[in-house]
Amino acid sequence: MGVKKAILPAAGLGTRFLPATKASPKEMLPIVDKPMIQYAVEEAAACGINEFIIITGRHKRTIEDHFDTVYELEENLKQKGKDTLLEEINRLSHLNFAYIRQGRPLGLGHAILRAWPFVKDEPFAVLLSDDIIAPEDRLLQEMINLYNEIDCPVVALEEVPTEEIHRYGVIAGEKEGENVFRITDLVEKPEPAEAPSNLAIIGRYILTPDIFKVLERMKPGKGGEYQLTDALKDLLRRRSIYGYVFRGKRYDAGDKFGFLQATVELALRSSAVSEKFRSYLIEISERLKTEHS
Repeated sequence: MGVKKAILPAAGLGTRFLPATKASPKEMLPIVDKPMIQYAVEEAAACGINEFIIITGRHKRTIEDHFDTVYELEENLKQKGKDTLLEEINRLSHLNFAYIRQGRPLGLGHAILRAWPFVKDEPFAVLLSDDIIAPEDRLLQEMINLYNEIDCPVVALEEVPTEEIHRYGVIAGEKEGENVFRITDLVEKPEPAEAPSNLAIIGRYILTPDIFKVLERMKPGKGGEYQLTDALKDLLRRRSIYGYVFRGKRYDAGDKFGFLQATVELALRSSAVSEKFRSYLIEISERLKTEHS
Protein backbone atom coordinates (compact mmCIF):
# COMPACT_ATOMS: atom_id res chain seq x y z
CA MET A 1 0.00 0.00 0.00
CA GLY A 2 1.41 3.37 -0.99
CA VAL A 3 1.86 6.36 1.31
CA LYS A 4 -1.08 8.71 0.76
CA LYS A 5 -1.53 10.29 4.20
CA ALA A 6 0.63 12.65 6.22
CA ILE A 7 0.47 13.85 9.81
CA LEU A 8 1.74 17.35 10.60
CA PRO A 9 2.00 17.97 14.36
CA ALA A 10 1.28 21.65 15.04
CA ALA A 11 0.11 21.84 18.64
CA GLY A 12 3.33 23.06 20.26
CA LEU A 13 3.51 26.29 22.22
CA GLY A 14 6.26 27.87 20.09
CA THR A 15 8.02 29.28 23.15
CA ARG A 16 11.29 29.91 21.30
CA PHE A 17 9.54 32.57 19.20
CA LEU A 18 7.75 34.47 21.96
CA PRO A 19 6.28 37.05 21.93
CA ALA A 20 5.49 36.54 18.21
CA THR A 21 3.81 33.21 18.99
CA LYS A 22 1.81 34.32 22.02
CA ALA A 23 -1.43 34.31 20.00
CA SER A 24 -0.24 33.17 16.55
CA PRO A 25 0.95 29.67 15.64
CA LYS A 26 4.68 29.20 15.08
CA GLU A 27 3.74 27.13 12.02
CA MET A 28 2.21 30.24 10.41
CA LEU A 29 5.35 32.37 10.68
CA PRO A 30 6.13 33.45 7.10
CA ILE A 31 9.33 32.47 5.34
CA VAL A 32 9.48 34.85 2.37
CA ASP A 33 5.85 34.63 1.19
CA LYS A 34 4.56 31.33 2.61
CA PRO A 35 3.93 30.14 6.16
CA MET A 36 6.34 27.54 7.49
CA ILE A 37 3.78 24.75 7.45
CA GLN A 38 2.99 25.22 3.75
CA TYR A 39 6.53 24.20 2.77
CA ALA A 40 5.93 20.82 4.44
CA VAL A 41 2.53 20.39 2.80
CA GLU A 42 3.96 21.18 -0.63
CA GLU A 43 6.85 18.77 -0.05
CA ALA A 44 4.42 15.95 0.78
CA ALA A 45 2.02 16.82 -2.04
CA ALA A 46 4.91 16.58 -4.53
CA CYS A 47 5.26 12.93 -3.42
CA GLY A 48 1.64 12.10 -4.24
CA ILE A 49 0.30 12.51 -0.70
CA ASN A 50 -3.17 14.04 -0.77
CA GLU A 51 -4.60 13.56 2.72
CA PHE A 52 -3.27 15.64 5.60
CA ILE A 53 -4.02 15.33 9.31
CA ILE A 54 -2.87 18.42 11.17
CA ILE A 55 -2.66 18.11 14.95
CA THR A 56 -3.51 21.49 16.43
CA GLY A 57 -4.17 23.18 19.73
CA ARG A 58 -5.56 26.43 21.09
CA HIS A 59 -4.94 29.58 19.02
CA LYS A 60 -4.25 27.46 15.92
CA ARG A 61 -7.38 28.26 13.90
CA THR A 62 -5.38 30.35 11.45
CA ILE A 63 -3.81 27.12 10.16
CA GLU A 64 -7.27 25.82 9.26
CA ASP A 65 -8.20 29.14 7.68
CA HIS A 66 -5.01 29.20 5.63
CA PHE A 67 -5.77 25.91 3.86
CA ASP A 68 -9.47 26.73 3.44
CA THR A 69 -11.18 28.39 0.48
CA VAL A 70 -11.57 32.18 0.76
CA TYR A 71 -14.36 33.02 -1.67
CA GLU A 72 -14.24 36.81 -1.25
CA LEU A 73 -10.49 36.93 -1.87
CA GLU A 74 -10.73 34.68 -4.92
CA GLU A 75 -13.51 36.81 -6.45
CA ASN A 76 -11.51 39.97 -5.78
CA LEU A 77 -8.44 38.54 -7.54
CA LYS A 78 -10.58 37.38 -10.48
CA GLN A 79 -12.15 40.80 -10.92
CA LYS A 80 -8.75 42.48 -10.84
CA GLY A 81 -7.24 40.00 -13.31
CA LYS A 82 -4.61 38.81 -10.85
CA ASP A 83 -4.57 35.31 -12.27
CA THR A 84 -1.08 34.42 -11.06
CA LEU A 85 -1.98 35.16 -7.44
CA LEU A 86 -5.30 33.33 -7.84
CA GLU A 87 -3.50 30.27 -9.13
CA GLU A 88 -0.99 30.46 -6.28
CA ILE A 89 -3.60 30.49 -3.49
CA ASN A 90 -5.53 27.65 -5.16
CA ARG A 91 -2.50 25.46 -5.85
CA LEU A 92 -3.26 23.20 -2.87
CA SER A 93 -7.06 23.27 -3.15
CA HIS A 94 -7.19 19.66 -4.42
CA LEU A 95 -5.75 18.35 -1.14
CA ASN A 96 -7.83 17.07 1.77
CA PHE A 97 -7.26 18.34 5.31
CA ALA A 98 -8.48 17.10 8.67
CA TYR A 99 -7.75 18.84 11.98
CA ILE A 100 -7.50 17.22 15.40
CA ARG A 101 -6.98 19.01 18.71
CA GLN A 102 -4.22 17.47 20.80
CA GLY A 103 -5.67 18.89 24.02
CA ARG A 104 -2.43 19.06 25.95
CA PRO A 105 1.03 19.25 24.35
CA LEU A 106 2.29 15.89 25.59
CA GLY A 107 4.93 15.22 22.98
CA LEU A 108 5.28 14.02 19.42
CA GLY A 109 4.22 10.47 20.20
CA HIS A 110 0.97 11.66 21.77
CA ALA A 111 0.26 13.95 18.80
CA ILE A 112 0.68 11.08 16.34
CA LEU A 113 -1.55 8.80 18.43
CA ARG A 114 -4.37 11.34 18.11
CA ALA A 115 -4.42 10.72 14.34
CA TRP A 116 -5.08 6.97 14.61
CA PRO A 117 -8.83 7.19 13.69
CA PHE A 118 -7.93 8.97 10.44
CA VAL A 119 -4.90 6.93 9.45
CA LYS A 120 -6.48 3.55 10.38
CA ASP A 121 -4.41 0.71 8.90
CA GLU A 122 -2.37 2.60 6.30
CA PRO A 123 1.30 3.59 6.22
CA PHE A 124 1.78 7.33 6.66
CA ALA A 125 4.31 10.12 6.65
CA VAL A 126 5.07 12.47 9.54
CA LEU A 127 6.53 15.88 8.73
CA LEU A 128 7.71 18.36 11.36
CA SER A 129 7.13 21.67 9.65
CA ASP A 130 9.93 23.52 11.43
CA ASP A 131 12.41 21.24 9.66
CA ILE A 132 12.44 22.83 6.22
CA ILE A 133 14.05 20.87 3.41
CA ALA A 134 15.48 22.79 0.46
CA PRO A 135 12.99 22.52 -2.45
CA GLU A 136 15.49 20.88 -4.80
CA ASP A 137 16.11 18.00 -2.37
CA ARG A 138 13.82 14.94 -2.52
CA LEU A 139 14.25 13.54 0.97
CA LEU A 140 10.65 12.47 1.55
CA GLN A 141 10.34 10.89 -1.90
CA GLU A 142 13.56 8.94 -1.37
CA MET A 143 12.22 7.71 1.99
CA ILE A 144 8.97 6.61 0.35
CA ASN A 145 10.92 4.80 -2.35
CA LEU A 146 12.90 2.97 0.35
CA TYR A 147 9.71 2.09 2.24
CA ASN A 148 8.20 0.66 -0.95
CA GLU A 149 11.25 -1.63 -1.29
CA ILE A 150 11.51 -2.89 2.29
CA ASP A 151 7.97 -2.47 3.72
CA CYS A 152 9.42 -1.21 7.03
CA PRO A 153 9.31 2.11 8.89
CA VAL A 154 11.91 4.63 7.72
CA VAL A 155 13.23 7.63 9.67
CA ALA A 156 15.29 10.47 8.29
CA LEU A 157 18.79 10.83 9.70
CA GLU A 158 21.42 13.54 9.54
CA GLU A 159 25.00 13.67 10.78
CA VAL A 160 25.17 16.37 13.45
CA PRO A 161 28.05 17.87 15.45
CA THR A 162 28.76 16.26 18.82
CA GLU A 163 27.85 19.42 20.73
CA GLU A 164 24.32 19.35 19.25
CA ILE A 165 23.60 15.65 19.70
CA HIS A 166 21.70 16.20 22.98
CA ARG A 167 18.92 17.93 21.05
CA TYR A 168 17.94 14.85 19.03
CA GLY A 169 16.93 11.24 19.08
CA VAL A 170 20.03 9.29 18.00
CA ILE A 171 20.41 5.84 16.44
CA ALA A 172 22.84 2.97 16.45
CA GLY A 173 22.76 0.93 13.29
CA GLU A 174 24.38 -1.19 10.63
CA LYS A 175 24.97 0.23 7.18
CA GLU A 176 23.11 -1.72 4.49
CA GLY A 177 23.53 0.50 1.45
CA GLU A 178 24.30 4.02 0.32
CA ASN A 179 22.78 6.30 2.96
CA VAL A 180 20.75 3.39 4.42
CA PHE A 181 21.11 1.97 7.94
CA ARG A 182 19.23 -0.85 9.63
CA ILE A 183 18.62 0.56 13.09
CA THR A 184 19.66 -1.51 16.11
CA ASP A 185 18.93 1.00 18.89
CA LEU A 186 17.49 4.47 19.51
CA VAL A 187 18.25 6.92 22.32
CA GLU A 188 16.27 10.07 23.01
CA LYS A 189 18.41 13.20 23.55
CA PRO A 190 21.55 11.55 24.94
CA GLU A 191 24.49 13.37 26.44
CA PRO A 192 27.37 13.47 23.91
CA ALA A 193 29.43 10.88 25.80
CA GLU A 194 26.47 8.45 25.77
CA ALA A 195 25.40 8.92 22.14
CA PRO A 196 25.72 5.70 20.10
CA SER A 197 26.56 7.65 16.92
CA ASN A 198 26.33 11.11 15.37
CA LEU A 199 23.28 10.08 13.30
CA ALA A 200 20.35 12.13 14.58
CA ILE A 201 16.70 11.66 13.71
CA ILE A 202 15.26 14.69 11.92
CA GLY A 203 11.67 15.66 11.20
CA ARG A 204 10.65 13.21 8.46
CA TYR A 205 9.24 9.72 9.09
CA ILE A 206 7.47 7.00 7.14
CA LEU A 207 5.61 4.93 9.71
CA THR A 208 3.40 1.87 9.73
CA PRO A 209 0.10 1.61 11.62
CA ASP A 210 1.47 -0.86 14.19
CA ILE A 211 3.13 2.15 15.86
CA PHE A 212 -0.28 3.20 17.23
CA LYS A 213 -0.68 0.20 19.56
CA VAL A 214 2.82 0.87 20.88
CA LEU A 215 1.99 4.53 21.50
CA GLU A 216 -1.30 3.59 23.15
CA ARG A 217 0.32 1.52 25.89
CA MET A 218 3.54 3.46 26.48
CA LYS A 219 4.28 5.62 29.50
CA PRO A 220 5.59 9.19 29.38
CA GLY A 221 9.35 9.65 29.15
CA LYS A 222 11.62 12.66 29.55
CA GLY A 223 9.77 15.84 30.50
CA GLY A 224 6.52 13.94 31.04
CA GLU A 225 6.05 13.64 27.26
CA TYR A 226 5.30 10.65 25.08
CA GLN A 227 8.38 10.45 22.89
CA LEU A 228 8.13 8.96 19.42
CA THR A 229 11.74 7.78 19.75
CA ASP A 230 10.76 5.66 22.76
CA ALA A 231 7.88 4.13 20.80
CA LEU A 232 10.16 3.31 17.88
CA LYS A 233 12.62 1.69 20.30
CA ASP A 234 9.78 -0.52 21.54
CA LEU A 235 8.62 -1.32 18.00
CA LEU A 236 12.19 -2.28 17.09
CA ARG A 237 11.85 -5.38 19.30
CA ARG A 238 9.25 -6.74 16.88
CA ARG A 239 10.25 -5.50 13.44
CA SER A 240 13.05 -3.85 11.48
CA ILE A 241 13.29 -0.08 11.25
CA TYR A 242 15.56 1.70 8.79
CA GLY A 243 17.21 5.09 8.67
CA TYR A 244 17.90 7.12 5.56
CA VAL A 245 20.81 9.57 5.86
CA PHE A 246 19.98 12.95 4.36
CA ARG A 247 22.87 14.69 2.60
CA GLY A 248 21.01 17.76 1.38
CA LYS A 249 20.13 21.07 3.00
CA ARG A 250 17.87 21.27 6.06
CA TYR A 251 16.93 24.43 7.92
CA ASP A 252 15.98 24.15 11.60
CA ALA A 253 13.35 26.87 11.42
CA GLY A 254 12.19 26.09 14.95
CA ASP A 255 15.30 27.96 16.09
CA LYS A 256 15.61 31.72 15.54
CA PHE A 257 18.96 31.48 13.78
CA GLY A 258 17.76 28.59 11.60
CA PHE A 259 14.60 30.53 10.79
CA LEU A 260 16.69 33.47 9.60
CA GLN A 261 18.91 31.14 7.55
CA ALA A 262 15.84 29.65 5.85
CA THR A 263 14.44 33.11 5.16
CA VAL A 264 17.66 34.35 3.56
CA GLU A 265 18.36 31.27 1.45
CA LEU A 266 14.78 30.77 0.28
CA ALA A 267 14.54 34.46 -0.56
CA LEU A 268 17.59 34.01 -2.78
CA ARG A 269 15.65 31.26 -4.62
CA SER A 270 12.52 33.40 -5.04
CA SER A 271 11.99 34.79 -8.53
CA ALA A 272 10.02 37.68 -7.01
CA VAL A 273 12.78 39.09 -4.79
CA SER A 274 16.05 37.23 -5.40
CA GLU A 275 17.77 39.84 -7.59
CA LYS A 276 17.08 42.81 -5.32
CA PHE A 277 17.70 40.78 -2.19
CA ARG A 278 21.04 39.50 -3.46
CA SER A 279 22.14 43.08 -4.19
CA TYR A 280 21.02 44.12 -0.72
CA LEU A 281 23.03 41.33 0.93
CA ILE A 282 26.12 42.33 -1.03
CA GLU A 283 25.60 45.91 0.11
CA ILE A 284 25.27 44.80 3.74
CA SER A 285 28.40 42.63 3.42
CA GLU A 286 30.44 45.52 2.04
CA ARG A 287 29.20 47.80 4.80
CA LEU A 288 30.22 45.28 7.48
CA LYS A 289 33.68 44.92 5.95
CA THR A 290 34.09 48.69 6.06
CA GLU A 291 32.90 48.94 9.66
CA HIS A 292 35.33 46.24 10.82
CA SER A 293 38.36 47.28 8.76
